[in-house]
Amino acid sequence: MKKISPLLFLIISFVCSHVSAIAQPIDSLRFFTEEQVIQMTISTDIKSLQAQKGDDIFQPGTVTMKFPDSTTITEPINVGARGKFRRGYCRIPPMMINFRQPGANRLSTLGKLKMVIGCGVQSEDEQLLLKEFMIYKIYNIIEEKSFRVRLLRTNYIDTRNKVKPFTQYSFLIEDDGDLARRTGCKKKEHPSYLTENTNRETMTMVAIFEYMIGNTDWSVPNGHNVKLIFDKNKEIVKPYVVPYDFDYCGLVDASYAVPNEIIGTEKVTERVYRGFARTLDEVQSILTVFKEKKAAIFAFVNSFTLVTEKNRRIMIDYLEEFYKIIDNQIRVKSIFVDNVRTS
Repeated sequence: MKKISPLLFLIISFVCSHVSAIAQPIDSLRFFTEEQVIQMTISTDIKSLQAQKGDDIFQPGTVTMKFPDSTTITEPINVGARGKFRRGYCRIPPMMINFRQPGANRLSTLGKLKMVIGCGVQSEDEQLLLKEFMIYKIYNIIEEKSFRVRLLRTNYIDTRNKVKPFTQYSFLIEDDGDLARRTGCKKKEHPSYLTENTNRETMTMVAIFEYMIGNTDWSVPNGHNVKLIFDKNKEIVKPYVVPYDFDYCGLVDASYAVPNEIIGTEKVTERVYRGFARTLDEVQSILTVFKEKKAAIFAFVNSFTLVTEKNRRIMIDYLEEFYKIIDNQIRVKSIFVDNVRTS
């Protein structure tokens, strides 16, 4: 038998290792830590998706992802509509994508992910989407127990040719199981929790963050736009609250967002603090984090050029209002200590 030359052996070894690396499933944690935009194409029956009324109704589709290193993966998916208001109002509803399908050898590790898309196909719809994406990234700067997101440039293809193809930015939201695992927690089925039966420090952080972005569209007892994750080593520890879904907040200021009648605001940009009683020391401890992160937050907003300069300036002005408030001791005591929720 002929011997293989050392050079040929090295070439064969390199090719085999390269092919093996290419065939590896996508690392779901790494997927949400990388910053580059992924080029994605979704093919499905868009008319059928628009008509979906119930929850957990899925239909077949195909996704192609082209990664920054030029790796391209095409695999089957199941797609479902989600959301209530936007399902009836928007051209295409937000989606839930189930990557766990027969034949999905590389993307199945992503599991079932929420996908946020523009409400329409105009440039302003895309700007609103990008501003919401930015809010997730801002909360990442402030708090580790937060959902990571991955930006996509998505092509939508209707398999029945009833909807003209279009391209727009969108983003995927990290699976809550992955969020829990990377923060030393776990997700589990649980009953409804009262707001004050959650981790006190994190709940204060969430309440102040929601105030900063001008969001009142959340509720812990109703599980509305928040998730709970639990310490994996300590069963008796209260769960941590993680917020998501920020399109109704003042920092986004979407045209379809309406003021909360129960709270009594006249416009969505009006801030209302929805936290419960805390001591001034507790509040100041959390506000110190916001102050320490201010430079990083403003640097991120100013550098995110996919959002127009005008919109970035408006966002900075809105955030600056918050920082002026928390630099005023009288207003801090009034808003976060003396005039808080009691029920």
